[in-house]
Amino acid sequence: MAEHEHGTMNTDVQEQSFAGFIRVSTYVAGVSIAAIVLALAFFG
Repeated sequence: MAEHEHGTMNTDVQEQSFAGFIRVSTYVAGVSIAAIVLALAFFG
């Protein structure tokens, strides 16, 4: 079995994926809030 030292794993790809996930989540949340505000403005 291979030896592993704690803290030596390369996490660059995981960090980029997480940053992309946060970016998309923020965009979706913003669009959702805008849709709710517009719906309330027109139909509320």
